[in-house]
Amino acid sequence: MERPSTFVAPAAEADPQKRALLVLKWFLSALKQQYYVGRDVKDGIKKPLNAFLGEVFLASWSDDSATTKVISEQVSHHPPITACYVWNDEHGIRAEGYSRQETTFSGYVNIKQTGHAILHIDKYDEDYLLPLPDVKAKGFLTGTPYPEISGSYHIISSTGFTSEIKFSESGVFSGARNSFDATLYRTDDESRNPIYTVGGQWSGKFVFHDPKKGVDIDTYDVQAARPAPINLPDIADQDFFESRKAWKDVIEALKKGDMQATINAKSKLENAQRALRRKEAAEGTRWEPVFFSKRKGEHSLFNKLSASQGIPLNADKTKGVWRFDREKARKATQPYHGMVTPFG
Repeated sequence: MERPSTFVAPAAEADPQKRALLVLKWFLSALKQQYYVGRDVKDGIKKPLNAFLGEVFLASWSDDSATTKVISEQVSHHPPITACYVWNDEHGIRAEGYSRQETTFSGYVNIKQTGHAILHIDKYDEDYLLPLPDVKAKGFLTGTPYPEISGSYHIISSTGFTSEIKFSESGVFSGARNSFDATLYRTDDESRNPIYTVGGQWSGKFVFHDPKKGVDIDTYDVQAARPAPINLPDIADQDFFESRKAWKDVIEALKKGDMQATINAKSKLENAQRALRRKEAAEGTRWEPVFFSKRKGEHSLFNKLSASQGIPLNADKTKGVWRFDREKARKATQPYHGMVTPFG
């Protein structure tokens, strides 16, 4: 959402294959900020705070031509599942999705995501199935961990185009970090003849190429294309379950470099969360998300879009299918959970 013009660009393109290319461009442009956790490439990555059940993040970003908004909510803690809805009503484009994160260790940190996102463009009644790539955190021995994506993923449109993205990792002695090659082709083309290709580094520069004409048509530099500033309500106006307010004491202690105060503030929130879960178990109640609803393991649109690649829904691993609930969102008012706060 940090590049509003890039997000809304497909909605203004009349050519369906060019729209598919613009969706691919938006997807690739967002990877660096996501997997480097908003940090510069040279600084590597740090471990983010673990989201707590019910944590909500609301924000918007504006540039010269568009404003995008986001609602994100932690809808499950065991297993950890995050649901998200992003939109721009003026341009008629929106996306929603959810992800379960599983972390393992084997010389480096493996973060596996189970879930998906779907982008919709109103003007063309068009949908895109978007992948949620797994990532490895490597480079611990050098003291500057960095993310790497590997494997192949697909963006599939309802108008008959597929983008296949092949990520590759750097080796010990060769290869550039964060490299990829992508091909856009017609979904029903068994030979997968490329209409467009894209290649480079998703944390740096990548080039768009028209193989039929034999010319490069665009170059995108993630480092140069600075994200739009984030717009957030003042802490005093945020709900107790919003991220910046809930983690306020932890963030302030981190900024001061006070590790004991950080541990104390973090433990206070985490212990309160455990107490809330015990109270719910004793009372036989269930936590209810504010903005999202869970459906049983069926999703007809996902099934239609994923059929060409045989991508499984895996609803059993995500406690069902999570969808943005417009009626819930319309009725949502602060305080979102009445007298209950993250601290009890």
